[in-house]
Amino acid sequence: MEKNSIPIPQHFNNFLDWLEIEKGLRSKSQENYARFLQKFLSWLKENKLEELKPHELTPEHIWQYRAYLARQPLPHLKNQEIRTLKKTTQNYYLIALRSLLNYFADRDILCLPSEKIKLPKEKDGKIVSFLNLEQVENLFLSPDVSKIYGLRDRAILEAFFSTGMRIAELLSLNREQIKIKPDTKELEITILGKGGRARNIYFSQRAIHWLKEYLNKRTDTEKALFVNHHSKKIDSCGRLTARLVQKNIKKYAILAGLPLTTTPHVMRHSFATDLLEQGVDFRILQEFLGHKSPLSTQIYAHVTNKKLRDIHQKFHSGNKSEN
Repeated sequence: MEKNSIPIPQHFNNFLDWLEIEKGLRSKSQENYARFLQKFLSWLKENKLEELKPHELTPEHIWQYRAYLARQPLPHLKNQEIRTLKKTTQNYYLIALRSLLNYFADRDILCLPSEKIKLPKEKDGKIVSFLNLEQVENLFLSPDVSKIYGLRDRAILEAFFSTGMRIAELLSLNREQIKIKPDTKELEITILGKGGRARNIYFSQRAIHWLKEYLNKRTDTEKALFVNHHSKKIDSCGRLTARLVQKNIKKYAILAGLPLTTTPHVMRHSFATDLLEQGVDFRILQEFLGHKSPLSTQIYAHVTNKKLRDIHQKFHSGNKSEN
């Protein structure tokens, strides 16, 4: 069958293969795209459009689908106000549809340009939560480093703040990647980040110190850098899970009197915010964070906005003149 005559739903599996082969997305990301795109396929079915070909998809269809998402009711309890999808969630569904159109374009299948799908704007924009240096220090002091799991957690917190790694990136590290000698003061390794993109990360001297302390206490033979020391498996600790790390960080946040919203990703935001406050350029920060697009790094504009305001107040002549 000629590819331009295949109905949209029948491209679904090939689209997922394209995400893996051409875009380098991992299985979890593929699952998310599949889940979000399934909403569009369900909408096609509800509107008896299962036989719609890619080139038959019109801006009017897109508009109707956007209206459908905006009015999509969420499950609610009795006597509770009916809620609809947040703008952020609507964007996820539309981004998945955009990717499908990009797939069509890449495979020379006639279709609308993906730019025809506009994303709803959020009212207040994206707010970045981060910790200041005093809060970071208080968080670091929370783990009980007299216990091996406390040493591990201190090393994890230091590594998050030193490298800006995502939680999946940090937990995928193996001991053989961390080569620390007694006189080691610098540590640089290469990791594969989101989308399979390689980048270099750098550990601070303090992070190196706590990694060394932790690894010196390890007696197991697990290859993972961070393991679960409460594992019930015989002769095996098991690689630490993201769920446990998130739970532990929340526990330490409570002990330190920090917001309950403190998460591994807040540590990543704190890393980025600290670098910007020290004068690091946005383009360099993009490299540190492993962002494919500079637009992803723009969420940290609040830092440079404040810095610009402080510079203006300090140096602009109008702030020095008399009324």
